[in-house]
Amino acid sequence: MFEQAQNELRTLRDLLRFAVSRFSEGGLFFGHGADNAWDEAVYLLLHSLHLPLDRLEPFLDAGLTSDERTAVLRIIERRICERLPAAYLTNEAWLAEYRFYVDQRVIVPRSFIAELLREQLAPWIDDPESVASVLDLCTGSGCLAIFAAHAFPAASVDAIDISPDALAVAERNVSDYELTARIRLLESNLFAALGKERYDLIISNPPYVNAPSMRSLPAEYQREPALALASGEDGLDLTRAILATARERLTPNGLLVVEIGHNREQLEAAFPDTAFTWLDTAAGDQYVFLLHRDQLP
Repeated sequence: MFEQAQNELRTLRDLLRFAVSRFSEGGLFFGHGADNAWDEAVYLLLHSLHLPLDRLEPFLDAGLTSDERTAVLRIIERRICERLPAAYLTNEAWLAEYRFYVDQRVIVPRSFIAELLREQLAPWIDDPESVASVLDLCTGSGCLAIFAAHAFPAASVDAIDISPDALAVAERNVSDYELTARIRLLESNLFAALGKERYDLIISNPPYVNAPSMRSLPAEYQREPALALASGEDGLDLTRAILATARERLTPNGLLVVEIGHNREQLEAAFPDTAFTWLDTAAGDQYVFLLHRDQLP
């Protein structure tokens, strides 16, 4: 099929149609940036051809060289046969206007906390300049630490992960954004490797996938490191550990912000006496909670 496509398809329009058809036929799962076959095909083809990602129309009827067709067809074939998320094929992922290097050592960046940091956690933080210290637990690619450094320009940021592989990716991203003087990367199992540091703000997008969901993940999610996804039978193991220790790691007026996926009901049942504040995001108010230090267990 791909050999025939190499011989018969000539323009970007031809190859885009081919990609959408093959993606739909292959039953791919979309959830790592694009949510449909068309958008993912457009992104992969424009990236492969080194074209602007926001300028499709001028190039649709442009002819491709044999080498260009080969490159495009190869990435289409890999997406279908290997079920790799597009971000792993291109080694880049986007959150808002921020671009991050990624590979299979980290999950593909995605977090509602990024959306909240773009607004500097208003109205919960009145003066972004007053935030002097931030801790990003389970930093992965370093994306939220980088968002935090931009949101709070006077803050030093500690970014922690248990995975040295993930920290190697984070180091590359921190360097790309020229933030090595402000973001400190630490290998640690949550708070274990910290000294007596306390923070004005702790943010975390920890693993939160429960055991039944881990067993039924689409193939694309199975390509991500399980360590960054799984969190016990009910998906709350890491969140419980964070709640158990966060109080002593916050300054007197400090805030804790944690993303928990679809586990709001389970979390509220597990901590019935904790007054969680659920933050509004584009997807709703059930994915990210905020607690003041005095509200922590």
